[in-house]
Amino acid sequence: MREEISAGGVVYFGNAILLLKKFNGDWVLPKGKVEEDEDIVEASVREVYEEGGVKADVIKYLGKINYSFKNSWNNNEIVNKTVHWYLMKARNMTCNPQKEEGFIDARFIHMKRVAGMAKYDDEKNIIIKAITEIKRTSL
Repeated sequence: MREEISAGGVVYFGNAILLLKKFNGDWVLPKGKVEEDEDIVEASVREVYEEGGVKADVIKYLGKINYSFKNSWNNNEIVNKTVHWYLMKARNMTCNPQKEEGFIDARFIHMKRVAGMAKYDDEKNIIIKAITEIKRTSL
């Protein structure tokens, strides 16, 4: 069993949140593995930029999620993954999906629709938490 630490962002601009569309049609939040030479915050900013082409600033920590999956590329090895999520504010709405990672689209989706479009329940929950925080603090 392998442990993996990742970081990602719930990135907003105005009343919209960034989602990435994978080649299979799933809409997801940008996230990825923390590299050896960086901390979790740096990794979240890097992943948002690499996967979505979005420059964003970290506002606050939203929390973490944990899940396990079988890595079909490595003899069905079980991976325990922890993803740390940050609320981020985009500098503008320019985005560009990272095709090399299988993303075919990147869009800012209105807050009223974004949770319903996200593929995974844990990401839907972190989006709802982010929206509540945005509304509460009027960032």
